[in-house]
Amino acid sequence: MSVTRKYKVLFLCRENSARSIIAEALLRELAGHRFDAFSAGPEPAARVHPIAITQLRPGISDLGVLSPKSWLEFTGEWAPRMDLVIAMDECVAGHHAPLFPGTPSLSSWIFADPLADGMPEPERGRAFEKVFWQIVRQLSTFIESPQYAAQRKAAASVEAPACISDTL
Repeated sequence: MSVTRKYKVLFLCRENSARSIIAEALLRELAGHRFDAFSAGPEPAARVHPIAITQLRPGISDLGVLSPKSWLEFTGEWAPRMDLVIAMDECVAGHHAPLFPGTPSLSSWIFADPLADGMPEPERGRAFEKVFWQIVRQLSTFIESPQYAAQRKAAASVEAPACISDTL
């Protein structure tokens, strides 16, 4: 039996209470057998935003592991070596993010902030739902991208009998 390496992915967002948390939870749930998902931000909130939890509750099995973290937790010698770091808002994209150990690829998936100041409360719930589904679509494309799907298919052909389908 072959051991398949899991890719380490870090999602960044300013407060790490909504978009990056949603992405971390969804990647862990949808493809945790192939990816280790993390999230962080430069100004972590005191808690995960309650509407983010509401969006995740129906399909996420382990909400208890989600918490806002500082991105500094991922910059030290002892930090896990990321394969990919994904900025989810403009304030953490590009040159604003710290250097992370190893040589992670950097990417930006910019989504509107459902916590934007001045947004009326009834619209906030709709904004969370919209960004949730945008992240689901982006992650689905990411999970099936040739770079990551090829490893899964190769491992499946070695480890799984031909009668078992290769599904997420």
